Amino acid sequence: MAKDKTIYTCTECGGTSPKWLGKCPHCGAWNTLIESVAESHSPVKNRFASLAKPSEVATLADIEATDMARTPTGHEELDRVLGGGIVEGGVVLIGGDPGIGKSTLLLQALDSLQRGFDARLSAAGPTQGAKASSGGTLYVTGEESGAQVALRSRRLGLDGSQVKVLAEIQLEKILATLEATRPAVAVIDSIQTVYSDQLTSAPGSVAQVRECAAHLTRAAKSSGVCIILVGHVTKEGALAGPRVLEHMVDTVLYFEGDTHSSFRLVRAIKNRFGAVNEIGVFAMTEKGLKGVTNPSAIFLSQHSEPVPGSCVLVTLEGTRPMLVEIQALVDSGGPSPRRLSVGLDRDRLAMLLAVLHRHAGIACMDQDVFVNAVGGVRISEPAADLSVMLAITSSLRGKPLPKGFIAFGEVGLAGEVRPAPRGQERLKEAAKLGFSVAVVPKANAPKKPIEGLTIHAVERVEQAIEVVRSLA
Repeated sequence: MAKDKTIYTCTECGGTSPKWLGKCPHCGAWNTLIESVAESHSPVKNRFASLAKPSEVATLADIEATDMARTPTGHEELDRVLGGGIVEGGVVLIGGDPGIGKSTLLLQALDSLQRGFDARLSAAGPTQGAKASSGGTLYVTGEESGAQVALRSRRLGLDGSQVKVLAEIQLEKILATLEATRPAVAVIDSIQTVYSDQLTSAPGSVAQVRECAAHLTRAAKSSGVCIILVGHVTKEGALAGPRVLEHMVDTVLYFEGDTHSSFRLVRAIKNRFGAVNEIGVFAMTEKGLKGVTNPSAIFLSQHSEPVPGSCVLVTLEGTRPMLVEIQALVDSGGPSPRRLSVGLDRDRLAMLLAVLHRHAGIACMDQDVFVNAVGGVRISEPAADLSVMLAITSSLRGKPLPKGFIAFGEVGLAGEVRPAPRGQERLKEAAKLGFSVAVVPKANAPKKPIEGLTIHAVERVEQAIEVVRSLA
């Protein structure tokens, strides 16, 4: 088979070149030309004439809106992130650091799905069983051999697993296997190892990753098989390869967490079939990853007595309110103080220190300020502002916050405390876990009192500082 002609396309301006150049001849950008397959255009005599029939156009009111059928994976935390389970014909991209547990989680999910398929097949009659015989699961491994995958399954306690395994990295053979076996769910581990004969570049290059992902996506949509792609990440933590890879798939999941810790977070960055920013919490055990039903317990340090610099935040991850401990350490730093944050935005920390100085009269200009979100969780919502500022104030003064204290709220540059979304759910979660004192924005104050929880509603930063002083 003759190979398709390749061209080099600039990622900045879209210009093309027949060969690779260090500098784009169209816009002058450096190192932006990437290899891609040239589209073949057949000559058409009349540009208005076409042999293809036009597609039918329908209005939204005439289209029947039906919910997508979902198949649970057997892991409640993973189903939460996916929006309830896998969807027929859906394409999921999951990325994370090496060794964090991507292959382990997917192998466990495939085994659970396979057991479910086998149970339904045995319960169905001969006619229905014949129709369902083409279903099942397929694990395509490009980084390990079949023996290595089998060894890992034994280590995870998946004895007698009926998951089909294919050790292959050539795209054409993978597509042929998918067509022949017609599984319900297929995992490609990983997309960076797959290559196509139609391209001359090596596996893992931008052109190979983009073209292979496009072919696998089209195969999923046409056959109805749910394909899960495992992707590598760069040193910055982003998915390796072109950004178009994220736009091409239906769901993008990120594995987060420290490899030295036993806890892992799976976060949905994009989901066409569910909510984004939903997270699932897992604990790594000897038998693989297990879901954590009460994640607040792992993000709260168990202090026997309140300590300075510690403030509990009620954050919102997707639809789940979660309690996280914010720790701050303020120490003398000399003429060039350091500003370091782990799990929080460093630029926002500098802004909060300026607001704290201007509107509350608390200066940290000659102090080193270190802020950490306990448990390795990453907090991106601005509702953490008030907790960060109160933790910094507590550490600077050396006085702990009251026992059972929580706070949340966004802080503006003018010193105002703005409301956080779904404040009632945050307060109810805190009361359920035994917290008794809360400082919240005035707009989040509940109309009806919450049993066991004393709420102090504030409008400005200086009011929150005064409330904390009065409680100490």
